[in-house]
Amino acid sequence: MNRSAATRSGPPAARQATLREHNLALVARAVFEASRPCSRADIAAASGLTRATVSTLVDRLVAAGIVAELPPATPQRAGRPAVPLAPAPRSLVGLGLEVNVDYLGGRVLDLTGTVVAEHVDPDDLHDSDPAEVLGRLGRIAQDLLASVRAEGMTVAGARLALPGLVDTRAGRLEVAPNLGWSHLDPVQLLGLDPDVPVEIGNEAKLAALAQAGRGVVLDDATGTAPSTFLYVSGDVGIGSAIVVDRRLFHGQHGWTGEVGHVVVDPGGPRCRCGATGCLEQYAGKDALLRGAGLPVDADTGALVAALDAGEPRALAAVERAGTALGSALAGYVNLVDIDTVLLGGIYPALLPYLRAAAEAELRARVLAAPWTDVVLLAAPVGDHAALTGGAREVLRHVVEEPSAWVGED
Repeated sequence: MNRSAATRSGPPAARQATLREHNLALVARAVFEASRPCSRADIAAASGLTRATVSTLVDRLVAAGIVAELPPATPQRAGRPAVPLAPAPRSLVGLGLEVNVDYLGGRVLDLTGTVVAEHVDPDDLHDSDPAEVLGRLGRIAQDLLASVRAEGMTVAGARLALPGLVDTRAGRLEVAPNLGWSHLDPVQLLGLDPDVPVEIGNEAKLAALAQAGRGVVLDDATGTAPSTFLYVSGDVGIGSAIVVDRRLFHGQHGWTGEVGHVVVDPGGPRCRCGATGCLEQYAGKDALLRGAGLPVDADTGALVAALDAGEPRALAAVERAGTALGSALAGYVNLVDIDTVLLGGIYPALLPYLRAAAEAELRARVLAAPWTDVVLLAAPVGDHAALTGGAREVLRHVVEEPSAWVGED
């Protein structure tokens, strides 16, 4: 071989290792993206790899606890029956953690997308002490980790969801106005053992990933999840995420989606962020409860009960929220050209009362409204969705880079 050519393309052993890693990931994704259990022959036919290569790679994934072999299917013709392959249950798991304004907790998912352990504590965390709260969350995480490890599972890592501006590269929370937190390293305050890698993310973005498909791979095999959508999560604050072809759009700094701080009325009430007239002052949970004449510590069920009873203040508050939300979403749609909006958090329960006002604003303000409808849908995953999204993100990396979990040849 020409020495200069070898230098340009890298040592042969390194190239061979890279090829093995690529093929291993290709086979893993084939199993996880399949709408039903597939066989080694199915993977070979779809990937172009030889059956012998696929068989070797599958054996390694099975040994690593990433893929499981199911009982052989009944053969349709003479010969050995095919062995169906599927994501391995209760082997490698991911941990999702979250602090939000009214709860904190953790959830553990396995590679099938099944919840194997969780713990959520309701609480009022406005203007809370980050060291105390994150220390509590760290203890919840330790208990969850001990529980799943006692059952023989291996924890691949954790994602921490926070409701604010997060610098994912530096692992810092810059600001979370409704928690009263700023400029801190939340992973250090968790106090977890260093053998559990923890990354942080924005709550709405991780919740959006929970909406994008089944299991741990972001796909549309069930036919229920759109591949491109806006996700809007309503709570005390309002966050959002842009998902395009089942991938998050992050922007330059990872700070996209702060729709709660879009101004809908410059002369409106002052927000905790310091500006005036922000969307969350009209369509956030506290604003809705105050407008309805309910205590701000009431739950969404109390607001829905007031709406069902026809309480005028509740109806007026939700109509006002729907108008503000529709106005903000219209600006969003005009900028990014996405016509499906998934509403999460408190909004699915309120959607029957929000929809008319929000859709009226969308029809009036979206330039393309005469040619396409903007569809408002309740998000399919609503129960602490950021916990699910965080755990899925951990496991997605396992599937996309399985060589880190597979032993050497």
